Amino acid sequence: MAAQAVAAGARVWWSAEGRSAATRERAERIGLAAVGSMAELTARCGLVLSVCPPAAALDVARQVAATGFDGVYVDANAVSPRRMEQIADTLADSGATLVDGGITGPPPRTTGTTRLYLSGDAPSVEPVRALFAGTLLTPVVLDGPVGRASALKLAFAAYNKISYALAAEASALAADHGVLDDFRDLTAQLLPGTPLAAPDRLASAGPKAWRWEPEMREIAEAWRDSGLPGTFADAAARTFARWEEHKDAPTVTSDRLIAELLDERHGAA
Repeated sequence: MAAQAVAAGARVWWSAEGRSAATRERAERIGLAAVGSMAELTARCGLVLSVCPPAAALDVARQVAATGFDGVYVDANAVSPRRMEQIADTLADSGATLVDGGITGPPPRTTGTTRLYLSGDAPSVEPVRALFAGTLLTPVVLDGPVGRASALKLAFAAYNKISYALAAEASALAADHGVLDDFRDLTAQLLPGTPLAAPDRLASAGPKAWRWEPEMREIAEAWRDSGLPGTFADAAARTFARWEEHKDAPTVTSDRLIAELLDERHGAA
């Protein structure tokens, strides 16, 4: 997201306080300018973008509000509409205006694959839309209040990401009974292009599971708030939690992920 803002010609600052050397290197590579504390960041910027793990979203908003920031705050994290309302209340204390953002699709590397949905106060949404217009991160403005962009993001993530957990569980069942190769042959014929039929695609969930697990918790909360059962998302969260050790480890295989699910179950038995 920051890289696309830089590409649009914006001067983008980031708070480097407490961040790792690897994170600093990535920020420098895409042209971000570093400041130390959050207070320094908000003093320089009229618009703040928050992209972090869902569990940290409210805390980051509190840190920003504590600095007295009174500009536009874009929360583009995978959080529930209820959490977004809490973030809005937190920022209101400092006079900031919240724009609800929901990113869908892969990292923006080609045109038309990644969208940034926006909702909230129209005069505050417009500069965010204008910032990303013409970049690889396509802005889409939704009519209505804060919470709508988050709901759309989570609805899409629910189907997309839970499908990986379901594919892993189904594959583990087949593996436990010695028919995994037959299962993959069957799904390659009937469900091509899905995580069921493509081991490499299923394996891609391993390095991202540490982020997807708290996202599933947000989805479960959102479903319950809408009067729906949250059990699908709760179960997916438990599956992803078993793979958290593979954080940012691109070499993990689908066979290993499947084996770890079976090891957990047999150990629990």
